[in-house]
Order: sequence, then structure tokens, then C-alpha cells
Amino acid sequence: MKNTKRCPVCGSGDIIRVPDNAHRYLANSICITRFATVKRIPVARYVCHDCGYLENWVENQHDRDEIARAWG
Repeated sequence: MKNTKRCPVCGSGDIIRVPDNAHRYLANSICITRFATVKRIPVARYVCHDCGYLENWVENQHDRDEIARAWG
């Protein structure tokens, strides 16, 4: 949905991007722990307005690299 701007389930083009703030309490983020510090990687959500299908995306390449180092 992020790239095609279409829902893969129902074909709708009415897609809503819900950004995340990694510093918000209970954020929809991925935690990366490095020693005594915790870093949160933001996860943007794309929601189909018509059927409710949802996709999560880590949009920043640097953030994806950090996830790979921590969890890969």
C-alpha cells in the first residue's frame, strides 16, 4: 500500500498514512536496546479506509539497518 497507493485486499485507493512518534509513550515502535539505553524505531502504519487492512512500515533505511544489527 505504501508504494502502490492501493489496498491489496479490496483495491481501494483510499489509503491513510498514520505516522509514529518513537518518543511517544506506548508508541507503535520497535525497541533497540544498546547497553543501558533504549532506542525506539518508529513504525508508520498504512490503513485502508474501505476495508481496514493494515500494513506497518519502517520507512527509513538507517532505522532498518539498526534493526538488522540488533535483531538480525
